[in-house]
Amino acid sequence: MAVVISSNGNSKAFDAKMTVYVFICVIIAAVGGLIFGYDIGISGGVTAMDDFLKEFFPSVYERKKHAHENNYCKYDNQFLQLFTSSLYLAALVASFFASATCSKLGRRPTMQLASIFFLIGVGLAAGAVNIYMLIFGRILLGFGVGFGNQAVPLFLSEIAPARLRGGLNIVFQLMVTIGILIANIVNYFTSSIHPYGWRIALGGAGIPALILLFGSLLICETPTSLIERNKTKEGKETLKKIRGVEDVDEEYESIVHACDFARQVKDPYTKLMKPASRPPFVIGMLLQFFQQFTGINAIMFYAPVLFQTVGFGNDAALLSAVITGTINVLSTFVGIFLVDKTGRRFLLLQSSVHMLVCQLVIGIILAKDLDVTGTLGRPQALVVVIFVCVYVMGFAWSWGPLGWLIPSETFPVETRTEGFALAVSCNMFFTFVIAQAFLSMLCGMKSGIFFFFSGWIVVMGLFALFFVPETKGVAIDDMRDSVWKLHWYWKRFMLEEDEHDVEKRTD
Repeated sequence: MAVVISSNGNSKAFDAKMTVYVFICVIIAAVGGLIFGYDIGISGGVTAMDDFLKEFFPSVYERKKHAHENNYCKYDNQFLQLFTSSLYLAALVASFFASATCSKLGRRPTMQLASIFFLIGVGLAAGAVNIYMLIFGRILLGFGVGFGNQAVPLFLSEIAPARLRGGLNIVFQLMVTIGILIANIVNYFTSSIHPYGWRIALGGAGIPALILLFGSLLICETPTSLIERNKTKEGKETLKKIRGVEDVDEEYESIVHACDFARQVKDPYTKLMKPASRPPFVIGMLLQFFQQFTGINAIMFYAPVLFQTVGFGNDAALLSAVITGTINVLSTFVGIFLVDKTGRRFLLLQSSVHMLVCQLVIGIILAKDLDVTGTLGRPQALVVVIFVCVYVMGFAWSWGPLGWLIPSETFPVETRTEGFALAVSCNMFFTFVIAQAFLSMLCGMKSGIFFFFSGWIVVMGLFALFFVPETKGVAIDDMRDSVWKLHWYWKRFMLEEDEHDVEKRTD
C-alpha cells in the first residue's frame, strides 16, 4: 500500500509504503505492552483470591470473611497494596537505566533486556513461598516494565511513517488492553483452581515475555537509533527496508541532520531544562500525571474488588472485569482508527467530557445508595457496571494511548530517549501512588473518591484545550517548526531560544 507521508505546516513529505515487515515489527514490539497490561490486570484478580490472601495476607482474608465489614475498607492493607505498587516503583527507577540502554545499545536490545527481567520476575512471583520473594519478583517485573515501556513506544514512533504514526503507536496501548483482558479471563478461570490458581495467574506473564524475547530477534533496529550511533550505512539500508522504496534520501538526510545536531548536545538532561525543550517536556510530564488521575488504574487494578464492594459476588466480580476488559480492547481500535483522522487533541477533549460524566454518575449512585455495610440494589449495581464500561471506552481511545503516543513523538532526537524516560518514570511514579493509595483512599473517602477523580478530569480537559497542540501527520523531527513555533503559548519559548542563539553568535 503506497502512501505519501505528509504533515501540517512546513513539514516535508516523504514517499513510503506500509510494508508487511513494518507491520510484523510493530506487532512483535508491541508485545511489550501485552506484558504490561497483563501485569495491570492480574493484580486485582489475584488480590481478590482467597488462596492468595490466606497464603500472604491472612489478616485481610479474615476481615473479608466478616459479613458486616466496612464495604470500603475490607481490603485496606499497605502490604497488599505494595504487592501491586512495588512493580511501578521499580519501573520508575528502571526507566533511567533503560534510557541509557536505548541510547547506547538501541531500542531492540532494550526490549530484549525487558523480556529477560520479565521472565526472572515471573518465576519468582509465581513460585513465591513468602512475602519477600513475592515482592522481589514484582520488583524484577517492574524492571521489565520500565525497560519495555521505554523502548517500545520510541521504536514504534521511529519506525512508523508519519501519516500512520498515531495508529501504529497505539498498537502498544491495544496490546496493553489485550493483556488486561487476558489477565481478567485468566483470573476468572484460575480463581476456582485451589490452592494454586494464583500461581498459574502470575506465571502466565511468562508466555508473552518469551514471545518478546525470541520475536525481537526477527525485527530491525530503528534507522534513527542506527544513525545516532554512527551506523549510517546500516541506517540508510534499514530506512529503505521499512519504507519499501529506494528513494529515501530526503528522509535520511533529515535524520542525519537531527542526529548531527543531537551529538552537539553533551548533556541531554541539561538540554531538557532549556526553553526550547519546555513544550514537549511539560506536556509529556503532565500527560502522564493526568493519565493516572483520570482514575483508570484505580478501576483496572481493582475492578474485581470494586465490583465486590458494590455487591457482586467473587465470580460475578471477576466476570464483570472480563466484560470491562473486552470493552477496553474494542474501544482501543476506535482510537487506532480515529487518531490520524480526527487528531490527538479532539480525542483528548471529547473523552474528558465523556469520562467526567461517568465518574460523576458512579460517585452519585455510591454516595446515595451504598452504605458502609450492605450492598447496592441490583439495578444500581448494574448501572455502576455500565458506567464503568462507558468510562473505560472513553479512556481507551484517548488518554490511555495518547499518554504514550504524544511524548514519544514530540521530543527532538537529542533529548528523545532522556525526555521519554522522564515521561515513563513520571507515569510509573503516579501509577505507584495510585496503586499504593487507592484502597486506603477508598476506605477514607468512600464514594468521594470518584468526585476526587472528576475534579482532575476537569483540570486535564482545560489543559488539553489550551496547551496541547495537534501533532497529527507532522514528521517526528519537524515538530519545532511545524508545531511549537506556531502555538499561541509555546512559541514564546522557541523565540527565547532563537534570541539566545543569536546573542551567542554575535558575542
